[in-house]
Amino acid sequence: MSSAPVKAYLDILSQPSRAVLIFLRHNRIPHTVQTVALRRGEQKSAEFTRLNPMQKVPVIEHGGFVLTESDAILKYLATVYDVPEHWYPREPLQRARVDEYTAWHHSNTRPHAARVFFMEVLMPSMLGRPADPAKLQKAVDELEQTMQKLGEMFLKRQAFLCGDDISIADLLAICEIMQPLGGGRDILKNHPNLQSWRSRVQAALGEPFIEAHGILYRLRDKTAARL
Repeated sequence: MSSAPVKAYLDILSQPSRAVLIFLRHNRIPHTVQTVALRRGEQKSAEFTRLNPMQKVPVIEHGGFVLTESDAILKYLATVYDVPEHWYPREPLQRARVDEYTAWHHSNTRPHAARVFFMEVLMPSMLGRPADPAKLQKAVDELEQTMQKLGEMFLKRQAFLCGDDISIADLLAICEIMQPLGGGRDILKNHPNLQSWRSRVQAALGEPFIEAHGILYRLRDKTAARL
């Protein structure tokens, strides 16, 4: 495999982009970042569309190899680089637990958290009016049910979602769960077990976590100032 740095195409307002960026920084993987500003439509440029016809971030380019989808990207990076094995264990049963969560993630944590953020933050800024209260409440209720299942099915009595140490499952999950904070909503306020888990994840990730989520903290403060 090429020794060239990973070139990551990201927009840090994108949850999966933040997950990839945090992984790269935390594990000190040589990389460069090419910002693709979704709000400006840069993902629709001819140059980016050649890389990813789906016109979505994140994307990585590594020695001529182009890969899309955050789940695949994180597993690739964990496999190619000499990172601690807890990120994506080689032992089949432990690896299967990570794969189990990442499969569940795409139809549960990700869409439900993203929908609340879209309705509370993006929709008002794009359309100039708040989301329909009934539809927003339905989205919030669905997200609440997902958080309940996340704690019951995955966290159980262990420290992290898939075992006793952090994995890419925790990284993908935390970036989604932080997203509604941009609208001032802490979706874990009624889930003390998940709050403790979030603290453990943040402590394990350190400065890269704080840096990557700075944009959400600023968005939260801006939202609060408008209220």
